[in-house]
Amino acid sequence: MRIGYGRVSTRDQHPEAQHDALTAAGCEEIFLDKASGKLALRPELSKALLVAHRPGDQLVVTKLDRLGRSLEHLIELSKALQDREVDLVVLDQGIDTSTAVGRMFFQILGSIAEFEHALMSERTRDGLAAARARGRTGGQKPKLGPRQVALARQMYDELDDHGKRRYTVEQIATEFGVTRPTIYRHLSAAAAKMEA
Repeated sequence: MRIGYGRVSTRDQHPEAQHDALTAAGCEEIFLDKASGKLALRPELSKALLVAHRPGDQLVVTKLDRLGRSLEHLIELSKALQDREVDLVVLDQGIDTSTAVGRMFFQILGSIAEFEHALMSERTRDGLAAARARGRTGGQKPKLGPRQVALARQMYDELDDHGKRRYTVEQIATEFGVTRPTIYRHLSAAAAKMEA
């Protein structure tokens, strides 16, 4: 059975062209998503993958970029289909994983994805090492400076006439334009320094 899947990424695009191409390719069921390619949640793709579950089924798309969010995601989907003995057919690129050439194409894509991942990791390690050599460490800069942390601590410790805290953490966070977890994090770090 041939199951078609299409995706348009914006409201301005119309899925009719993909629907017509998938119908012409002999798809018995067609699923269409209106979502960005970057989104992980695509309900119609999930439905299409549920239907395409028997050995010999074919998942048909017009173009590769309609299917995967990234090269890595495409490889992951291809492996999942391969494990179920479901073939992937890409109409515009002439890819059909039921053929030796189609399988080879995806193996090459997989190798390229692994190579790209290894290069990115290596560049990241090199960049971090260079930054450390210059005395910089990674991570975000603190949201509050030392003076602001001291002021936040004073506000937190300040009591009203009844012995209750004058300011809530929410009020302190609003005052400094940060979130409550940021205030809690800085207060606990300041308390740990005082104890040390």
